[in-house]
Amino acid sequence: MGSDARRDRLVELLSPVVAAEGLDLEDVTITPAGKRRLVRVVVDRDGGISLDDVSEVSRSVSEELDTTDLLGGSPYVLEVTSPGVDRPLTQPRHWRRARGRLVKAELRDGAAAEGRILLVDDAGVEIEGAGRFGYGDLVKGKVQVEFRRLDDEDDTDIEDIDDEYEETEDIDDEDDLGAADGIAHRDEG
Repeated sequence: MGSDARRDRLVELLSPVVAAEGLDLEDVTITPAGKRRLVRVVVDRDGGISLDDVSEVSRSVSEELDTTDLLGGSPYVLEVTSPGVDRPLTQPRHWRRARGRLVKAELRDGAAAEGRILLVDDAGVEIEGAGRFGYGDLVKGKVQVEFRRLDDEDDTDIEDIDDEYEETEDIDDEDDLGAADGIAHRDEG
């Protein structure tokens, strides 16, 4: 059985198991890892998942995999995880879960739209500054990583931070340096 066919059969087998735990099966991958294979099962749901959720679904998926010969007789390592920030937004549920996030969307006409997702409904997505797009107009989207999101009310700047450190004591000579850093100096002369 080819790897695509095996993956499709695993998705078919595991989808109801994952759904029974109240989660969506986002992806299944099988990767060679030495003499073993890594079976990665990606799950998610609205509101995110907890470690307890991962633990429960891991147990259920493992039990289901033990009842089938889809993976053959060779050993495998099971990894159950949530999707990372780099997951492409391709399904309406992906867009819904990214509401409020900054995204870059690839459009079917070859154009791109970038902005914050303002609204997601059954018909499509509204992206701030770019407009409204139906799901048929969207090829995929990608969440843009924001290390720090500033609010309009946040007026802290680098000068305010520098002011906090201006009250440090100046060090004029080597004797002060030794005393200031707590290092004992010895003359070797």
